[in-house]
Amino acid sequence: MRELQIDGKQVRVRATPLALLYYKQEFKTDLLGDLMKMQNIRDDPSQIDIVAILQLIWAMAKADSLGKPFPSFVEWVGSLENFDITDQGLFAAVMEEAAEGFFRSKAQAGTETGQAKGTRAHRNQSARRG
Repeated sequence: MRELQIDGKQVRVRATPLALLYYKQEFKTDLLGDLMKMQNIRDDPSQIDIVAILQLIWAMAKADSLGKPFPSFVEWVGSLENFDITDQGLFAAVMEEAAEGFFRSKAQAGTETGQAKGTRAHRNQSARRG
């Protein structure tokens, strides 16, 4: 979960499977597929799609609201009076949240699994001793 500053407001975003569902329901396209299309933005900033970034923020913000009323995309964007499209910090925070939430590496998962196995083995050894 991250907190972003957009239009002077705190916006909490969370990259979860629920964000994937909300994105698909609202925009009739796959969030991960759209993110893959944005991979070359760092090499070629002319490829940036501001509406796609807003869609990503909206879906992750709605996922964070979990059960609380949340405006439609059009209503949400309409409530923004100012949006600085040159804010590299905002863009970086959004992309980092998406990367950490949607693209967990197998190495990370293997480390977590290894840690869990190690903990179980330690418990088993302790139980045999005790």
